[in-house]
Amino acid sequence: MNFRGIGGIVWSALVLGAGFLMVAPAAAERLVTSVSTHRVLITSNFTGTDLVLFGSIEDDEARSSKSSGYDIVVTVRGPSRTFIARRKDRVLGLWVNMDSRRFIEVPSYLAVLSSRPAADLGSPELLRRLRIGLVNHTLPQQIGPDFADVVAQDPFRTAFLRVKEDEGLFHEEPQGVTFLTPTLFRTTVPMPGSAPTGTYEIETLLISTGKLIARETTAIEVVKTGFEAVVAREAREHGFAYGLATALLALATGFLATFMFRRD
Repeated sequence: MNFRGIGGIVWSALVLGAGFLMVAPAAAERLVTSVSTHRVLITSNFTGTDLVLFGSIEDDEARSSKSSGYDIVVTVRGPSRTFIARRKDRVLGLWVNMDSRRFIEVPSYLAVLSSRPAADLGSPELLRRLRIGLVNHTLPQQIGPDFADVVAQDPFRTAFLRVKEDEGLFHEEPQGVTFLTPTLFRTTVPMPGSAPTGTYEIETLLISTGKLIARETTAIEVVKTGFEAVVAREAREHGFAYGLATALLALATGFLATFMFRRD
């Protein structure tokens, strides 16, 4: 048996193994997040609630002593819907619709919470690419036969954001994420009483020195329960019967009120 040949093979394997160890990249930071609840139930007396998101940054040994800090951006996007924004003008003393713009498959709910103002997190290109902030979020519109997003100063886009913010469905908080320790953070996501039902995506971004370090995505579900759920299901699945029953109930209520409050 040629021990010299075997020894050479073993030595070569050890050298190659050491080479792989030397060039292997160090493990990067990792995000771990948890939400207070993954299912929001809408009942007849639902007026809104707050979701609490906790997170942890699992740092590797190679970067645990770095001097620069972390930044966190939490974005919550509700189920996509199509909306129409209309512009009204006064004509002969009356307000009439003069123009409209259709927003295609945009979030019905949108909340952006960050540890610092968006302008301090990175370059404008980074903010646009990662859709950080309401102004940088993609809101595609139908303009004639084309579908595209427009500049942030577009009057329809600005009006759409303003209306959604007034309704409590779009929310931005530049200092809404609080660090409990250098690697532990929390934030509170407001969920209004008018929150649409469906699946909500929660995206958490870890940013350091103007660069994206890690990303974590989870989801929650907003559903109707009880009598409201039954009514919504019947209206969706049996539209004609539901409309007929509603009309008959309105007529019966009118006749009953007339009988009870009539004057002899």
